[in-house]
Amino acid sequence: MTLTAGEPGESVDAERLAVWRMLQRAQVRITRVLETELLLRHDLTLASYDVLSQLSEAPGRRLRMNDLADRVLLSRSGLTRLVDRLQRDGLVGREACVSDARGLFAVLSDAGAGRLAEATPTYLRGIRAQFLDVLDADELRQCAAMLDKLLPVPFADSR
Repeated sequence: MTLTAGEPGESVDAERLAVWRMLQRAQVRITRVLETELLLRHDLTLASYDVLSQLSEAPGRRLRMNDLADRVLLSRSGLTRLVDRLQRDGLVGREACVSDARGLFAVLSDAGAGRLAEATPTYLRGIRAQFLDVLDADELRQCAAMLDKLLPVPFADSR
């Protein structure tokens, strides 16, 4: 079977379409498993974990909201809503940018750093069990090479 869209060069054969769908299913399954564990054990969504992790790795545990949006897989409005929730939970704060009155920083709080530290072993166990330990060293190198081809520019640049 070949899937076509009516234009020349817009068809995809069944084998290639199956590979695409396998990639989608693998990503969704792994994400669901990680999310479930983080929610059950630490009351954190995977997106919340990602935001806290990005802030923890940033100088001064702070990032401008625009920069944070570029680093996480959320729209700017989705990030704003998530940071609102994290702020209500005391995990993140917001500070005005001195050099730009319109700019805001998201800042990791001590409580956020603590929740991240508690959740990180769960996250690492999950990525090991669902991905890293499933592939051998050669497969991981091949996977990295393939992903490098698919992501030649930072994700944020494709928005």
